[in-house]
Amino acid sequence: MPLDDLSSVRTIDELATAAASHDLTPGWVNRPVPILWKEPKSDFRVHQWKWSEAKAGLDSAGRLIGTDLAERRNLIMRNPIAGNDLATLRTLICAYQTILPGETARSHRHTPHAFRAILESQGAWSIVNGEKHPMETGDVVLTPGWSWHGHGHDGDAQAYWFDGLDVPLTHLLEPMFFEEHPAGVEPVRAVTPDSPFRFTWGATQKALDETKPDDGGFFGRRIELDTQTMPTIGIHMQRWQSGFRTRPYRCTANQIFVVMQGNGTSRIGGETIDWSFGDTIAVPGWTSIEHQAKDDAVLVSMTDEFLQRWTKYWRFEALA
Repeated sequence: MPLDDLSSVRTIDELATAAASHDLTPGWVNRPVPILWKEPKSDFRVHQWKWSEAKAGLDSAGRLIGTDLAERRNLIMRNPIAGNDLATLRTLICAYQTILPGETARSHRHTPHAFRAILESQGAWSIVNGEKHPMETGDVVLTPGWSWHGHGHDGDAQAYWFDGLDVPLTHLLEPMFFEEHPAGVEPVRAVTPDSPFRFTWGATQKALDETKPDDGGFFGRRIELDTQTMPTIGIHMQRWQSGFRTRPYRCTANQIFVVMQGNGTSRIGGETIDWSFGDTIAVPGWTSIEHQAKDDAVLVSMTDEFLQRWTKYWRFEALA
């Protein structure tokens, strides 16, 4: 039916059929999935990845595949929902990665922002835009989008870390670019142990020492790392003394927690999760969260909170 013939239809059903032939959809019809709903909901699930299992997988990868075949030797944390083979949460993706002594991982750059939380390392390093800096146990290392970055290892023992990126968000918005460095491994212009892209374990622990617990009791001692160069990912470091329990809350942000020290239990979305060193927990937005430390604990968290604040989507609700 020509577009101008839409004026001649006699019934609502005929109009819907005719409009569909022109790729138009009536907004007044009942839809299986509504366009708007009362409060946030997510297809993504609360999920935990155990470090003991992932480390065993990385050790096998270290035996079976080299960096000549895999630019990054990693295991991606895929949220177990139907049809998903990549994303950890709607806007975020995480992986565990390893490198062997004497290896280098080739340099590349991409649109997505990224960071690393170093789980076990003595002697590993990263090059970001020509500046080489260490990646030692407990460090957090940034790679802002479109920055050249590569890795290597001069130590004696296998190194492991957690990767966090905003790849699913980049896929959604579609400004994806990727480029391999023409030199393979980017040449080093300077060695900078105090790189602005590196937050050392010692520095973050000192900052936590100097920080008071939040007045509301939701987070305990918590600091925000400076991620202005990668505004879609917020990073916090939090520390809880043995026995400390947070007040329950929920917020619209997607959050991922990585255990850097200690162990404890969390009540998340009605599930009880026991966690220990190296474990990762994914929490979709608007899911209730409550943590309790069994031993002195330190966790790193990544979130899209600051992006949501910028868009005015952010909400927070105390649950007790």
